[in-house]
Amino acid sequence: MASAAGQLQPSGSGVGGGVGRALSGGNDRGLLAAEALQPPSYSPVRSTISGLACLGGTGRWIMTSALFVVGAGYFVTAAGLPGVRVPARIVLMVAGLSSIGIAVSPEPVRGSTPQHLAWTSLGAAAITIWPAFTARRAPSQPLILRARGAGAVTAVFLALLAWVVFETQGGTALGLAERLVSAVQVTWPFVVALALRRAAGPGGTVALGPAQDAGSPRPKRDQTTP
Repeated sequence: MASAAGQLQPSGSGVGGGVGRALSGGNDRGLLAAEALQPPSYSPVRSTISGLACLGGTGRWIMTSALFVVGAGYFVTAAGLPGVRVPARIVLMVAGLSSIGIAVSPEPVRGSTPQHLAWTSLGAAAITIWPAFTARRAPSQPLILRARGAGAVTAVFLALLAWVVFETQGGTALGLAERLVSAVQVTWPFVVALALRRAAGPGGTVALGPAQDAGSPRPKRDQTTP
């Protein structure tokens, strides 16, 4: 039942948390497996993640598969986290679609393509701003799901994205920046799922926030005569 103070929905943290762990582990294992097949001249500090899935790359199918898994995992996570609002789930789905888009538009051996750059930019933007959409107004929320907490996480993600952009301009540690930023961002849905699980009530439900908009009329109290 939904009260005037808030809406209760299933937390879905079990599904979201399980997929979040699979996302993090699958991404890391895909990277390690793909890197193990590279020639001795390969440097994970300088070379990008996309380079592991480029056309003509050694073992490119491994990283391509990992990108598909991450993309599909974002979709499942978005569906399995009803404790967050619809806009947050949509943004996470956009990030998942972008990961799949990166997989189906690999880079050539040299340079890049407009399609690859577009999917990469869209995915980076979506997952960077996603924490801001997880903010909730319900009382007694975990810190990372409050407006200030979600805003702080988004600010950190923006700083990490700025680091990656900086490295693209002739930096010597683009691969390192991508890997660290990717590891943090892929893990965050799992962190949110855990926070939702802790915030869930005895019946496995969480309060989404005020059920009424600011401009909607408030229910009238019953007037009784003395």
